[in-house]
Amino acid sequence: MLLIVSSASAAEGDPQYGPNPELPAPQRGLLPNMTVPERAPWGDHRPTVPEGYSIQAIATDLKVPRHTLVLPNGDILVAEGKGGGNAPKLRPKDFIAGLIKSRGTTSVKGGDRLTLLRDGDDDGRYEMQTVFADDLNAPYGLALVGNDLYVANQDALVRFDYREGQTRASSAPEVITELPAEINHHWTKALTASADGRYLYVGIGSNSNITERGMAAEVDRARIWEIDPGTGAHRTYATGIRNPTALTIQPGTGQLWAVANERDELGPNLVPDYLTSIQEGGFYGWPYSYWGQHVDPRVRPQNSQKVKSAIAPDYSLGSHRAPLGVDFSNAAVGGQFTQGVFIGEHGSWNRSNPAGYKVVFVPFENGHPAGDPVDFVSGFLTGDGKTRGRPVGVTVAPDGSVIVADDMSNTVWRITRDGNDSTQRKDDMNAASATEAEDRASSSTKDESTSEGDGTTDDEAPTTTA
Repeated sequence: MLLIVSSASAAEGDPQYGPNPELPAPQRGLLPNMTVPERAPWGDHRPTVPEGYSIQAIATDLKVPRHTLVLPNGDILVAEGKGGGNAPKLRPKDFIAGLIKSRGTTSVKGGDRLTLLRDGDDDGRYEMQTVFADDLNAPYGLALVGNDLYVANQDALVRFDYREGQTRASSAPEVITELPAEINHHWTKALTASADGRYLYVGIGSNSNITERGMAAEVDRARIWEIDPGTGAHRTYATGIRNPTALTIQPGTGQLWAVANERDELGPNLVPDYLTSIQEGGFYGWPYSYWGQHVDPRVRPQNSQKVKSAIAPDYSLGSHRAPLGVDFSNAAVGGQFTQGVFIGEHGSWNRSNPAGYKVVFVPFENGHPAGDPVDFVSGFLTGDGKTRGRPVGVTVAPDGSVIVADDMSNTVWRITRDGNDSTQRKDDMNAASATEAEDRASSSTKDESTSEGDGTTDDEAPTTTA
């Protein structure tokens, strides 16, 4: 059976990039196309980056790194963990899919911890690698607001006290609010903070591909929560997003953006994964429809009213790319990569020819995606049907370096612009920090002018990193 599935083929269409992707007719059969490249060591190889940039591994032998956070002093926190695993398999093809997917995952047990990396002498080598906090539960999303460090475990949003320069958490984490964790078919909990730090946003994936566990299993799933970190109170901010795997705030506007993994088993070119701005109260289709009002015939009962309200995403990344990381660029990155977002594509399993397995840059114009994605970090796939790594989280540092977590080779990569010496890096960081301060002030002014309340405002917005 594995040989049959691995050799399955289907006609591959043109790339489905942009706001209006071509959507072929659904293809359904006994078994979907399923192929995951086997693991291969990096050895002397390195990922490929554009001319004028360099890449190096700044941490290796980690325990399933997922997302990173650059702290104000330049230290890097790495969330390590592997969640889920308690979702019962319902169909024979679930067992087959599980076997195939396991070919492209690490055999290392998740660390359930945060690791801190430090470059003490600013030479680009992170000579310190130490555990900042442990005994967590599959940590994934990270955000820093002032002196509050937030971590989205698979079952709860928690907070640590943080003081700049510390290398170990001073106490056990405080639970802010519990997160949906029963079954946890999609266990990752993405996290970001609003530009002014007043709210946290958590992405919560569905408990199935397309409601095969029943709608009761989907309560509080496939959505984004807005959380008040002071009280733990939450409300649903947007729904119908099958698996919002990474969240970020657009500089200057305060707009929330997400990347999402769409549904499987409709063919190699359905359904496109996407990058989109998130509208407050918006519904994005799952499970009833995809890419706006395209009805998924597998869902019973159907809901025509929900379909009519479904919002089409802003930008298609192509089908089955599995984006798991997103972050906006800044001027310090340089070259053609200053206006737009970087996206970590973990890679497909639901197609015969692998797709994704790289970090792409989506250029922006006038605040919106414009043009095809550009490869920024590639070379994870080998020429003999194997892969050396799988990108997850992507973080753009104030100095313009791009940090990429690779959860298959258990490596954190750092990409820098050539010739960007320590003096230039400090200048870039200062310029980026000034821009971020202006962005926060702009966002705060916008909030004051549009929100309802008693008219009082905070004297100063907290520093926010997410």
